[in-house]
Amino acid sequence: MRWENLTESAEHGRADAALFGADAVVSRTFDTPEFAGITFHEIRARSIINRVPGASRMPFEWTVNPYRGCTHACVYCFARKTHSYLDLDTGLGFDSQIVVKVNAPELLRRQLGSRRWAGDHVAMGTNVDCYQRAEGRYRLMPGILAALRDHANPFSILTKGTLILRDLDLLTQAAEVTDVGISVSVGFTDPELWRTVEPGTPAPERRLDVVRTLGEHGIGCGVLMAPVIPFLSDQPAQLRATVRAIAAAGATSVTPLVLHLRPGAREWFMAWLNREHPYLVRRYERLYADGAYAPKWYQRRITRQVHELAQEYGIGPAGAGMPRRIRGPEPEVEPMSDPVQLTLI
Repeated sequence: MRWENLTESAEHGRADAALFGADAVVSRTFDTPEFAGITFHEIRARSIINRVPGASRMPFEWTVNPYRGCTHACVYCFARKTHSYLDLDTGLGFDSQIVVKVNAPELLRRQLGSRRWAGDHVAMGTNVDCYQRAEGRYRLMPGILAALRDHANPFSILTKGTLILRDLDLLTQAAEVTDVGISVSVGFTDPELWRTVEPGTPAPERRLDVVRTLGEHGIGCGVLMAPVIPFLSDQPAQLRATVRAIAAAGATSVTPLVLHLRPGAREWFMAWLNREHPYLVRRYERLYADGAYAPKWYQRRITRQVHELAQEYGIGPAGAGMPRRIRGPEPEVEPMSDPVQLTLI
């Protein structure tokens, strides 16, 4: 495995100075049913805040990713390609060979305290899920959230993991001092599709329970309705059922995103499609003939339908995960019976 090739910008496909060397890697397996067949490669990273390339479509500039690889095993995951930078397999290897940056919390705290850091927004869960199953064992996120809270640094989290509720107190504390945005990813509610496309994730209804619970604790939570999968979850009745469930969970917003198939993910997804829905292979080849993204006309159609449904069900404007501050109760003001002269000190 080419550990020396994992660089700060290799998170996004370029090569700079290595983030860690091969001598810093410790590989472990755990004899528990939850982690059967999974190998964890523990490393001590040299940097944890990564700059997003300028050409990226992402609406943020900086990310923190404490893990690489993901046991969610989503067949469409765009991050699969990043495993090839380590000579790791982008299929089963991506699902079962998990890189863990064990020093992420203390490294982040040090970088946030640097004079060179300007306090910009930090996005998490943008490459792989920071609340995947590995987080239950390694518990990196409490330290990461505490560092962001202590430096009043704005951040956002995108997740499919219910484990985020473990850190509810930290999220609340952080939101008292800075802008915090939370989004949960729920692309569809069909249980059969979920079991085959996202086999390692919590069920969609459990993710919507996260949205509901966060809202009950004063943390507004948006839903990234992603991916909408052509010909499998894009029918009007399916879109309506999903948006209705999202609205019932109290989501502050819903943002649809049509499936995109980048290299690495495309091959794995098409192999799955050929096994599970071979009659759709030719249709996908035509729909994605021009690249990783579905045609603009198709994306616009899905976006329009979802936004119309969101309006019908009373969900706010799209913009899932936009930072929002939790506000405490307004202080009580005692009535004044007589005028009071204000003075400057």
